[in-house]
Amino acid sequence: MATPAVEPVIEKKPATESGSVDEKHAHDAHSVVDAKHHEDLVHDVYDPDAIVEGSIDVTYRELETLRHVADHINIASFLVIIVEFAERWSYYGTLNVLNNYIRAPLPPGSRDGSVLPEDRADGVAGALGKGQQTSFSIRTFNSFWFYVTPLIGGIIADTYLGRYNTIMLFTFVYIIGHIILVASSTPASLEHPDTALGLLVLAIIVMGLGGGAIKSNVSPLIGEQYTGKMRKKTLKSGEVVILSPAVTYQRIYNWFYASINWGSTGAISASFLARDHGYWAAFLVPTCILCLVPIVLALGRKMYVVTPPRGSILLEVFRVIKMCIGTKLSWNISKTIKNLNAPGFWEVAKPSNYTDDKRPGRITWDDEFVNEVIRTLKACQVFLAMPFFYLCYSQIDGNLSTVAAGMTLNGTPNDLIVNLNPIVIIIIIPIMDFFVYPSLRKAGINFTPIKRITLGFFIASLAMLYAAILQKFIFEKSPCHNNLPSECRDAQKHQLPAPINVWVVAGPYILVGIAEIFATLVANEYAYTKAPKRMKSTVMAFSLLMSAVSSALNFALTAVNVENRFTWLFGSFSVVSLIAGSIFWLYFRKLDAQELRLNAIGTGQRQGFAGEDSEVTYAVHHHGDEKLGKKAKV
Repeated sequence: MATPAVEPVIEKKPATESGSVDEKHAHDAHSVVDAKHHEDLVHDVYDPDAIVEGSIDVTYRELETLRHVADHINIASFLVIIVEFAERWSYYGTLNVLNNYIRAPLPPGSRDGSVLPEDRADGVAGALGKGQQTSFSIRTFNSFWFYVTPLIGGIIADTYLGRYNTIMLFTFVYIIGHIILVASSTPASLEHPDTALGLLVLAIIVMGLGGGAIKSNVSPLIGEQYTGKMRKKTLKSGEVVILSPAVTYQRIYNWFYASINWGSTGAISASFLARDHGYWAAFLVPTCILCLVPIVLALGRKMYVVTPPRGSILLEVFRVIKMCIGTKLSWNISKTIKNLNAPGFWEVAKPSNYTDDKRPGRITWDDEFVNEVIRTLKACQVFLAMPFFYLCYSQIDGNLSTVAAGMTLNGTPNDLIVNLNPIVIIIIIPIMDFFVYPSLRKAGINFTPIKRITLGFFIASLAMLYAAILQKFIFEKSPCHNNLPSECRDAQKHQLPAPINVWVVAGPYILVGIAEIFATLVANEYAYTKAPKRMKSTVMAFSLLMSAVSSALNFALTAVNVENRFTWLFGSFSVVSLIAGSIFWLYFRKLDAQELRLNAIGTGQRQGFAGEDSEVTYAVHHHGDEKLGKKAKV
């Protein structure tokens, strides 16, 4: 269903000598919502000297002519970055070695999965020996579960506990799961592979419940630490610039995503620990790192800005949609589409559309909340395209390490190469944040989220094309010539690799890392900036759910997720990403013109919700204020 457009009709005033606003710039300007007109976002006369809604004395003329720069990031934001760093280390420190742990058997003479010193040149760590398909199935379930459970954490945070308390509670659940994982990988447990496998699945379920609930809340928590308004600033050079919340959020999420990848690089130790000391040691280190999360949360509890939960917020979203749909559905599909896109579709849910004595009792929100719902639905449509990107990303979690296992290692663990992905991201993000993005803005180029996500699709397509071509060459060069190079061994069960250096597989990891900067990172930013203030965790969870959808699609492809079909698998994903990116741009490119207006919704003062003071909706709160919204009446 196409969401009715948020497009105000702009009446341009003639250009003046002091400056002009051409049609393109006027199209990008903010608009003020006026409920008197029966449009989705209503007609407004464009006055270049009017103050932008939610700003401090910034006019529309200045909005269009002055350079936009980022505001400063406070200490509370950096504390949240540490939380995400520790949580991601715990996640990737286990995930990155799971493929070998499940797929490969215990190396000769090993009880804990480690490789004997004399065999480490081309030896591969392993434990359960369940094969590629079982490994793929369990890892895919792990990804699916980790990205379904954010919905649980998001709903709990937005409707009852608040983000801070939800993260704290589920961190302990996460730690319990890690303890089970460590116990399952001890030498005593590995003597019974089926039992160890059962404990591994139990650990994944518990860790997924804890980690998923954290994941949907950490990203919104860092976003809400910034509370600045759009305002002007004069630099030492004399240039007047605009401190832009949108640009600031872009910077915040750049560094937030960098913290994810700092944590990912911590997994470098896991590959060596597994190979040299066994899997119990490899899993113990991430468990200890995760214990930092409650400590950092407790130390900064008085600094964090929080949003009070509202118990009825999800119910109110569904009520808005239900009121607007009303009797507009029909067995005639064309009539239904016409009704859903008719002017004034959303007006029936706005309280300003009624006199006080005729306003329906179920309307417990203000006009701005309806506009937030419209914006959220648009964002969710954008997220629906992401599973096709995540299909490409998912290949670096296991299949590419299987590719590497069939190459000449020269002492390099095959699952070490995956760490190039976060290293590349850590290197490129500062370059983009300090040089590329500011240069584009200075040149007047607005590199919007939709453009960045589209570019991410195209780069992911190149990564999969590289992987497909490489796999073809490995098949041809492998001594076994059976299209199973990772399983090629001599009579003594020692690895016989293809004569291609393992670092050649770095290409897809590097390209996928670059693609993430333009797709996954931007999806986090988009989810925060487009969600209503009181349900950002739930919207973030919906964005993360797209990774679970990708895992479900991957699971349906289990039959072809075998090594002898990797060439066709990678090639198919390359084509899918290219087509998906092209369709994505064609369908969503109009959102570029609405970006500033969409970000302006909900930034000013407002009437708020029934049953609570309006200040609860727009004021800044700190930890301990969560109770303000907990008992909101419906």
